[in-house]
Amino acid sequence: MPDQSGRLAVVTGANSGIGQVTARELARRGAHVVLACRNAERGRAALERLRAELPDARVELQQVDLASLQSVREFAETFPHHRIDLLINNAGIAMVPLARTADGFESQFGVNHLGTFALTGRLLPRLLAAPAPRVVTVSSEGQRLARFDLTNLNAERGYRAAFAYVQSKRANLYFARELHRRAAKAFPHLHSLAVAPGLTRSNVLTGGANTERGALYRTVMPLIIRAAFQPTPGGARTSLRAATDPNVPSGSYLAPSGFLELRGGPAPRNQHRALHDVETARRLWEISEDLTGVRYDVDNLVHD
Repeated sequence: MPDQSGRLAVVTGANSGIGQVTARELARRGAHVVLACRNAERGRAALERLRAELPDARVELQQVDLASLQSVREFAETFPHHRIDLLINNAGIAMVPLARTADGFESQFGVNHLGTFALTGRLLPRLLAAPAPRVVTVSSEGQRLARFDLTNLNAERGYRAAFAYVQSKRANLYFARELHRRAAKAFPHLHSLAVAPGLTRSNVLTGGANTERGALYRTVMPLIIRAAFQPTPGGARTSLRAATDPNVPSGSYLAPSGFLELRGGPAPRNQHRALHDVETARRLWEISEDLTGVRYDVDNLVHD
């Protein structure tokens, strides 16, 4: 990883798992890292761990809940820095029982996609104030299994947790590619990339809202994860490569190089049909603008 001194990075969901490793390694290489976390207590614990391991690191904690558009708005309006060089949209939830966000959206779609869409849009003026900003959005190898349905994004017609999860991660991929296409025309110095971490020992499948699942799930899932999933640093490699390698072009999708994208080093995976589905990505973007009230209106952006 090249030296990251002078860059300011925002990592969502940085209190644990892939987000924590990503934040730590960026800080290790000299970046000023903002840990953007939902839970203040867990965020402070992560900050203390990071400072204990890297006493000279420039790190700070800011609170944001992607399940609340008001929280996203307040985070962006009170953000204490005039520019952002790197935004890593890492935070997410997975395979949870049906629930609604503060704004009434199905929770996986609301947090994983709409929260990410709104946060990036709200922070766009600060991103564009940087000389070479990058937005890295964490999707999933599971997005390959999604049967994407624009008419059932918000569990309008029934709910299946696994279906909703992979659909939300496909939405992440559509978002990253559509942001790339729009940026190429309007503000080409901004690069947008998507990544998949592969099977990783992260608490996205065991923590948070998953505690509401049955005892069998809470017992069996951790055993499966320990047996079959790679350690968390392995899952962070695609995010770190996309964030720091200037030779990875905007619009890229990085995923593990191994079988079914489950393990292996970061590699471009630009053959997926979804990456070239411009019409679905455009329609999802328009729906997301309407649902969040956030529009990437370049003409009205104000730079600090």
